[in-house]
Amino acid sequence: MKIIIAIDSFKGSLSSMEAGKISSSAIKKILPNAEVKIYPLADGGEGTVDAIVEGLNGEIVNVEVTNPLGKKFLSRYGKVNQTAIIEMADAAGLTLIPENQRNPLNTTTFGLGELILDATKNNCHEFIIGIGGSATNDCGLGMLTALGFEFKDSQNKSVGIFGRDLEKVVAIDTSKVNPIIKNCKFKIACDVNNPLTGFNGCSYIYAPQKGANVETVELMDGWIKNFASISLSALNVDIKSAAGDGAAGGLGFAFRTFLNGELIKGVDLVLDLIKISNDLIDADLLITGEGKLDNQSVMGKAPVGIAKLAKSINEKILTVAVCGCASNEAVEVHNAGIDAYFTILQMPMSTTEAMKLEVTQTNLSQTVEEILRLIIMRSSLR
Repeated sequence: MKIIIAIDSFKGSLSSMEAGKISSSAIKKILPNAEVKIYPLADGGEGTVDAIVEGLNGEIVNVEVTNPLGKKFLSRYGKVNQTAIIEMADAAGLTLIPENQRNPLNTTTFGLGELILDATKNNCHEFIIGIGGSATNDCGLGMLTALGFEFKDSQNKSVGIFGRDLEKVVAIDTSKVNPIIKNCKFKIACDVNNPLTGFNGCSYIYAPQKGANVETVELMDGWIKNFASISLSALNVDIKSAAGDGAAGGLGFAFRTFLNGELIKGVDLVLDLIKISNDLIDADLLITGEGKLDNQSVMGKAPVGIAKLAKSINEKILTVAVCGCASNEAVEVHNAGIDAYFTILQMPMSTTEAMKLEVTQTNLSQTVEEILRLIIMRSSLR
């Protein structure tokens, strides 16, 4: 029997690869001769860097950059061969700012640009960047400034790097853009469909979560609309608006327009990177999962993403998911490629107790063992 394991992290308990290794050991207890292959799994959000680096034998690169409030701090990115894997939240994330200091007028994506530059110096030419969890609404102004784009005011002076500085931009100078950047390929993990501006755009939908009041929302929406118009004119491009432009405070637009970036569903990016397709062709069983299965799982989460891929490649493959807990709506995953799911909890306990490392390890191992016993019985009854 050939078994593929690709489980997303059980956040707070197990990493993707830890969950995979525990499951593999459990399988070997029941089927010692089974062919088992473990792959990392993530959806482009939190935990993607760790999953990919660990799963593909990459490395974590630590580098000092500018945080969302303009102060220096230690951030990081992942490196696998010549590909850099970055979570923008590691440089410009909302969790980096105390709640009483959150205000998109005063935050910047400059640190994300610094991460990109450092990666180019580290021989990276391809980028996979997850843009969830941002603290910013600067339309990429900070990031692009770090990369060498100059944004000028009416006095032909460079504007600042914060959200509030969008108001001042009247011209753009591209002559000093780092030449290496022009040869880089950017794939952006983007799972939202918001346009750049308007009532469904980044300012109205997401800026309030980042500390913006009603007045700030209205102002920034206008500034960003003007910034986008100036950008298209200065770059002499005719790029139509696209779903996802409003992601991460306009970073979707910035990557598409200035860096020729491609917005892709996060799980699709990860699945392409880990190159799992060939092993799914002749596999008998796929074991996937995550900490919680619910109605959001079918909206682009990793377990459903890999289940859909598996079924499209190999219609005979049995796909099973394991999870820490599941809501009533989790049954929707059956229509998205997952044949059955199992919660690993063995007895009633608090969430705190259930998430303890040793408890999760034991529960996952026992659940996978029982799944294998059931599959063996099923096979023998045929």
